[in-house]
Amino acid sequence: MLATPKYLIEKIIKRLFIPCVCLAFFACTKDFLEVPREAQQPAEEFFVNQQDAVEAVNKMYAHQTGFDLVGFPHLAIFQLTSDDSDKGSNPGDAAFLNDYVNFTFSSTAFSIDGYWTGQYQGINYANQVLANIPAIPMDDNLKARLLAEAQFFRAFHYFNLVRVFGGVPIYEGLPEGSIEEREYNIPRNSVDEVYELITTDFTQAAENLPITYGATEIGRATKGAATGFLAKVALYREDFTQAVTLTDEVAGMGYDLFPDYYQFFRPANEYNVESLFEIQSTADGNCESASQYGQVQGVRGQFGFGFNFPTEDLVNAYEEGDVRRDATILFVGETTPEGDLITAGDNPDNPIRYNQKVYVPEASFRRNNCVDNADINIKVLRYAEILLINAEANNELGNTAAALVSLNRVRERAGLEAVTVTDQGQLRDAIWRERRVELALEGDRFFDLVRQGRAAEVLQASGTQFTAGVNEILPIPANQISLSQGVLEQNPGY
Repeated sequence: MLATPKYLIEKIIKRLFIPCVCLAFFACTKDFLEVPREAQQPAEEFFVNQQDAVEAVNKMYAHQTGFDLVGFPHLAIFQLTSDDSDKGSNPGDAAFLNDYVNFTFSSTAFSIDGYWTGQYQGINYANQVLANIPAIPMDDNLKARLLAEAQFFRAFHYFNLVRVFGGVPIYEGLPEGSIEEREYNIPRNSVDEVYELITTDFTQAAENLPITYGATEIGRATKGAATGFLAKVALYREDFTQAVTLTDEVAGMGYDLFPDYYQFFRPANEYNVESLFEIQSTADGNCESASQYGQVQGVRGQFGFGFNFPTEDLVNAYEEGDVRRDATILFVGETTPEGDLITAGDNPDNPIRYNQKVYVPEASFRRNNCVDNADINIKVLRYAEILLINAEANNELGNTAAALVSLNRVRERAGLEAVTVTDQGQLRDAIWRERRVELALEGDRFFDLVRQGRAAEVLQASGTQFTAGVNEILPIPANQISLSQGVLEQNPGY
């Protein structure tokens, strides 16, 4: 676990006053900013010593468990937009989520606005660190690492934003001048400009982050995490040569596949040899570090709210004998390896399947009055995906043998026979199928379909109202356009 598992949240909130964010930055009014904040310390008085620097960086980690980042907004945007997930629960429960399943959402959807704001709040925290820590007299090695962690998170948030919304405004630092003189209301940058910033930040972060940490610091961003995200960005930008180089680099850092696919996702195996980056959630103490990521998807009436119902199409996507099917999908009526009988919950409309990757066994669930499934970390990037990126990139470059090696390492753990096809198109399809079942219910499927150019074909076939040329990205929140007084332009079709 991290050295500060509660991230000193209450202390930071009381001491660190960072100007409010909308567009995560410019929603504040001058009158509001002129009101003294009780029990809070202005940012310019906070960044004084090394402890302040550490606390400010810890706040970036704490922010990752916020509801706008991993609750309903994440569920809606990253899960329900794919052909792997339906809403779940009963029809009237959180019915607004059906808009994401059917692609009938609009720019006024509160989850879309919440996700935008949550990402920019994270960017604001990172920019505060990058602007203020350089002047603090402190250990130089620690300073370099903390600044690299801030660059990592800024790139991470922009990667989330650009995939969801396309081009977005870039706030690369804090504007000069007093708060009243700062200009936060800026137009959108292009997709390429956003990706250039992401690449620069991840690259510089990788140069200054360690490969590993001591036992008390496990969970922080590493060189492997930054390099792995660079590889993923290269895949999205179809820079296949760079994707191969970067994934090969990650492979040399000591990562490997965890032997047991099912056990990889259990709380007892956090931060194992396969994990490049996880968002920590824990029910320790007074729940300050708990998230609702697992709660919103957990078994209804037993472990959570019952949303994210795996589709029949996903069930049928697994080959016979693939151990990942039963490790990914939790069926009502089964008894888990840990001895928990999965019941039908408290509602006759309850679905028959759940996301098993968020399951926390009853025996190891540290409730302490926290939310259900609070102990499940969010697996953001893992070595299996690095292998699949390597396989896809090598195949696109015509390196069939190398592509098959990486692909079949993933299949071997799943208990499947090796793929032997050498035709580039057939191998591409095999790799894409493998991505779906290996990474199912982890939030990549919709974005994979978009970057592969298959979103309309696949999602229309699954019965949604997906509109080609529109729904590949989501609308800019209407609230943000209003706050910008029209400076932000809406995405086409919305």
